[in-house]
Amino acid sequence: MKRSCLPRLIPAILGSALAFSASSARAADALYEIKKTEPKVAIGATGTASLTIQSKAGWHVNAEAPITVALTAPNGVALKKPKLTRSDLAASTKDSARFDIPVSASEAGTKTINAEARFVICQEQACKPVKETLTLAVEVTAPIAAADTKKKRK
Repeated sequence: MKRSCLPRLIPAILGSALAFSASSARAADALYEIKKTEPKVAIGATGTASLTIQSKAGWHVNAEAPITVALTAPNGVALKKPKLTRSDLAASTKDSARFDIPVSASEAGTKTINAEARFVICQEQACKPVKETLTLAVEVTAPIAAADTKKKRK
């Protein structure tokens, strides 16, 4: 009776796939990085989160291709716009693109905004479309009392 090779092949195939995935992720890390600023905001106030796409190693952010950030906020967090496009960029250069994201909240606690950024990064010979999924943590605190505000002004 012949034994199947399948049980021995599955770990080898999975290992190869994981290695390829990890090397692809490392290759992408060499082309760009996404920096984020995660705000602390009081209930009823507005804070600003930001996402910056920074190119690396001779690559640049394509100035003509669409660039978007789709945002999904949890309950208790409000966003001015759920989808940002090139016209919403706060700053843009050949090497970077920054979105500022106004955030307000009605519930205290640490909240997580899910974001999906889509952009194109290029070098002289080629361009690469990128889809990056990430999260933004927003720390929401109790509202600042009017009495506390008066004390700080003195």
